[in-house]
Amino acid sequence: MDTDTFWQALALVLVIEGLMPFVTPSGWRRMFEQILKLHDGQIRFFGLCSIAIGLLLLFLLG
Repeated sequence: MDTDTFWQALALVLVIEGLMPFVTPSGWRRMFEQILKLHDGQIRFFGLCSIAIGLLLLFLLG
């Protein structure tokens, strides 16, 4: 992977991350209020699942 691909992937992540607060700011705010109520272990579990799914997709697509 060259550096251009890395920066393009990072830019795409930022675009995707920005979609929800742009389209529905109130829904985005409610989602974060719910996330703040979760325990650290629950947040770590969701983070771990995201990492695992991302790595699986990279493996399958790469």
